[in-house]
Amino acid sequence: MGSTATRSSGRRQRSATALAPVPPTRFDQRLKEILAHATDVFCQKGYEGASMRDLSRASGMSLAGLYYYFESKERLLFLIQKHTFSTIVRRLKARLEGVDDAEERVRIFILNHLEYFLANQQAMKVLSHEAEALKNGFASELAAIKREYYRICVGLLDDLKRERELQFSTRIAVLSLFGMMNWIYTWHNPRVDADAEAIAREMGDIFLQGVMTGGRGRGR
Repeated sequence: MGSTATRSSGRRQRSATALAPVPPTRFDQRLKEILAHATDVFCQKGYEGASMRDLSRASGMSLAGLYYYFESKERLLFLIQKHTFSTIVRRLKARLEGVDDAEERVRIFILNHLEYFLANQQAMKVLSHEAEALKNGFASELAAIKREYYRICVGLLDDLKRERELQFSTRIAVLSLFGMMNWIYTWHNPRVDADAEAIAREMGDIFLQGVMTGGRGRGR
């Protein structure tokens, strides 16, 4: 019996170990730092105006070392954008888990988007201004993540339409919502404007009242 208990305890320990989060490696931490420095440089100088030497000086990494890990500044821009969109999608999915109300799910989408944008305004400026800079495989991989994010929003609005028996163009509604949210970094002033939660609540009211009131009118 003692050996059985020991084996059972060992299995539980191995199971707990397998489920434990993997701590970031030294390289992962360094990569995060380099991407933050690269974001600052691209934000200040623009993608075209920035050089690998600028990125080397900002990150504190030698030019040779930078080229060893990142063969071009295009790869750095790709990694910045991939990290940003992947993080937004991952956080959104976690927040939507277990929430069934269609309107609340749309509001979660808005809050998640605005929170990240306001907390990472330099990254958002780079993403917005350098959206067309990536080419070939980099552009294709990033486009796939963007399409997933867009499809999530489409699904949320379609669910709202079914639940409330509304009639409106999902495409127009989704693109209008992104138009409301995406440029917040250009005007938000923390000294006079509310925080992300309050803005998300008010923006959600404006958007949802619009689609629900208009949608009911067309339904009749």
